[in-house]
Parts: sequence; C-alpha cells; structure tokens
Amino acid sequence: MSENSQDESLQRGLKNRHIQLIALGGAIGTGLFYGSTKAIQIAGPAVMLSYLIGGIIIFWIMRHMGEMLVDEPVSGSFSHFAYKYWGDFPGFLSGWNYWIAYVLVNMAELTVVGKYVQFWWPDIPVWVTALVCWAFLTGINLIHVKLYGEFEFWFAIIKVVAIIGMIVFGTMILLNGQAGASSGVGNLWNYGGFFPNGLEGFLCSLAIVMFAYGGTELIGVTAGEADNPKKTIPMAINQVMWRILIFYVGALLIILMIYPWNQLGAGGAEGSPFVQIFSKIGISSAAALLNVVVITAALSAYNSGLYSNGRMLYNLAQQGNAPSMFKKLNKGGVPVVGVLFSSFLMGLVVFLNYLIESQVFTYLMALVVSADIISWVMISVSHMKFRQAKIAEGAKIEFPAVWYPVTNYICIGFLAMIFAVMWYLGEDWRISMYLTPIWLVILWIGYKCKPQAKQARILNDNEMNEIMLKE
Repeated sequence: MSENSQDESLQRGLKNRHIQLIALGGAIGTGLFYGSTKAIQIAGPAVMLSYLIGGIIIFWIMRHMGEMLVDEPVSGSFSHFAYKYWGDFPGFLSGWNYWIAYVLVNMAELTVVGKYVQFWWPDIPVWVTALVCWAFLTGINLIHVKLYGEFEFWFAIIKVVAIIGMIVFGTMILLNGQAGASSGVGNLWNYGGFFPNGLEGFLCSLAIVMFAYGGTELIGVTAGEADNPKKTIPMAINQVMWRILIFYVGALLIILMIYPWNQLGAGGAEGSPFVQIFSKIGISSAAALLNVVVITAALSAYNSGLYSNGRMLYNLAQQGNAPSMFKKLNKGGVPVVGVLFSSFLMGLVVFLNYLIESQVFTYLMALVVSADIISWVMISVSHMKFRQAKIAEGAKIEFPAVWYPVTNYICIGFLAMIFAVMWYLGEDWRISMYLTPIWLVILWIGYKCKPQAKQARILNDNEMNEIMLKE
C-alpha cells in the first residue's frame, strides 16, 4: 500500500480555515486557562518567561514535524514517520504513546469543565458535568470530519476573541484605574521580585507550562484530511510563535498587572485565573463571560483529542500495529471504532472524579506531561532520521526545519531536563515517573506479542518505483 492510498480512505474535508483554527485551538486550552494558576504560584511573574521558553521549544519541534508533513502529508504523522524512517518499534511506540497521551488529556479536560461549572453551581458534582460533555462530544465526532472541523473552528474563534477581548479590556481598566489600587506594572516586581521563588521556582514551573503546550502537534494529525496540506500546514506552524507571544505571554502580563500574583489561587481557590481576577476586583459580568470561554476551551480540547485518537488508531491499524477493526470507517469517513474505543476509556474519568475528585487533575497533568515528552522526543528524533534519508536521496526539502540538527538536540536536552524537574516537584508528579517505565515495558510487550503485519513498512512512491525497475 502506498502512502497515498492510505489517506484516500479518509476524506479530505478540512479547509484552510479549519486547519488554521485547529492549530490555534490546540495552542490555547486548559494549560493556559486552568493550569497557569499553579505555574503562577510556583514562578510568580517569571511564569511569562517560562511560557516563552517553552513556546520556543515547541515551535522548533513543530518545524521538525512540519518539514516531514509537507513532504508526506499523511494521517497519524507521528507514528508514520517514526515507523518509516526509524523502525517498527518506534512507530508502534510513537502511535500508541500519543494515543494514551490524548486519552489522559481528555480526562483532564472533562475534569476541569466540571470545576468551571461549579463557578455558577458549586453543588453540581464534577462527574455529572463530565458525563454530559463526554456523551455530547462523542456524538459530534461520529458524524463527519467536516462537522468536527466546524465545531473546532467556532470553538477556536470564541477562544481567540475572548483572549483578545480580555487583553483589551484588562488594559482599559488598568489605564482608567478601575482595576483598583493593587493593580499596576509594579505587580511584576513588588511581591518578591520578578523571580520571587528564585531559579528553582522558575525551573519547576516549566513542567506545568509544558502541559499547556500539549496539543500544538495536533496539526500533524489533520494532514491526512487537509485539502491543501502543502500550503496550509506551513502557514499554521509558522504562526505558532506569535500566537504564543499574544495569547500566553500577553494574556498573563495583563493578569499579573491587574492582580498580585501571590493572591491568585490563594486559600485553595480553584478555577481559571482569567475568571478569578475579574471576580476578585468585582467585575462579575466579565468573570461570568470568561467562565463561558474557559468551558468552551476545555470542550474544544476534548473535541480535538477525540478526533486525534480516532485517526491515530486508524493509522496504527494501517501499519499492522493495532487490530484491523480500527480501520473501519463509517459513511462520513470517520474511523468509528477508534473513536468509540477512545471515548470509552476517556469516559472512565467520570468514575475517577466520583472517587478521588480533589486529586484527579494533578495526577492527570503529570501523566500527560510524561507522555507528551515522549511524543515530542519521538518527533525530533524521527525528523533527524527523515532528514538523513532525504540527504542520502538528494531530495529537495520544501519546508526545512530551523537550524537542523542543533535545535533537535536542544529540544531533546530540554525535555530531558523537564523529566528531572518533575521528579523534584514532589510525589504528585513522581507518580508519572514511576508509571512511565511501566508504560514503555507494556508497549514493548504489546509490540512483541502483536501478529506480524503482512506489510512490514509503508512504502513510498520512490520505493515502489525502485522495486518495479528491479523486476
């Protein structure tokens, strides 16, 4: 089977506007709207530098991935490139690890939706909200990729407009004094300095910050259903950097100037810092509106994760690395079995929130960061293998990555440091360090036990031509 025939089964129903907003939506989610509270508590105003550095690393990784995608725009890109250019087990590991990462991400998203709803109705248990949202979004993902694209388009529009509106509105109340006496640019250094918890706090915040960037690589999964991937993918990836500057650094700058960093989340208060600041300064209407937005952001991230997982299982089945039932498509071109299987596992978080609601989000965040680190390392290493193969072929690179291979090694070293930071953060984070090797062993056993695929590797057109010439 050629790589082209692999993707013809999926319908290229995602237009340029869908791809651009899906990429944008992947970069704006729970990590910013909810997880940033924990990062602010650890790093103080230096959290802005954490998001900037983490964003640069992610941008470089996206460029590594983008170079491969423009050359071969296929579905399930992480697994495909690791499988083709690195080896059978790396492809198996990459695909299944990314799949479990998004299962965990979506469990976290369902959890925080419930916490956001409690802003209005504190008596509604988190698990009830999670159950309703789980059922609704599963139904959306079973219909047609165009419907997913439309939902994600409007979800992302809401997030973008809201953050820009928050920045503009926040700037206005800062200038006219409505934010109160405790506001001002002095908040960036008046409460212990820009690095109130020193270099230690700054480094520890990086682990939480990297959770926020999980999902930016989603654009790689959309390649198999984009109608003009060679144009839309470079555009979307190149815009990652300014999005980070505006939506992460810019938004946090306004938040930290409106309200002292050491009072956000004080007393165990939960919820989004975006909502907390307006609630604390008495602008309840703005707080309520932003709560709608952060709920939308969480639903958007869940929607994208379920979409991604169905396609990843489809790609793994194409390789022979997952049961063939995951190749089944419905009339809308949706890998229905993969979506349903992923959704079933994601739905287990309903029971987790029923049993241990207070600890669920922290545990899931730690596990997600570990799984994301593995995926990002796989992307950078696969890219180096890919580039070596292209150099050997004398092929032209249409969308070359930034400073290859220097950025590859910098990214891998940075991600290794994040693992060390996670160990230092304490027992809640160390659980992921204990489980990661177990997970890798499980994947190795699964790889060894799987039936050998009739087709050991997906051949590209050049390989097919070489075989025909030899015959």
